[in-house]
Amino acid sequence: MSLISILQLVISIIIIVLILLQERSSGVSGIFGASETGFYQTRRGLEKFIFAATIVLIVIFAVLSLLGLN
Repeated sequence: MSLISILQLVISIIIIVLILLQERSSGVSGIFGASETGFYQTRRGLEKFIFAATIVLIVIFAVLSLLGLN
């Protein structure tokens, strides 16, 4: 396996975990006892970090995919 393939595998696993943590019902806010109120709330703290990290990792994964096309 090449380095790019290994990086893609590791990043994809991390992305899956971060996306699962973002689910409103079982996400980080649910772990700490926040209730579903039925209206949109802005992301704060850890939820905002997880959201931003997911976007960054998706961009890195896409770049690695384009580099691996050679």
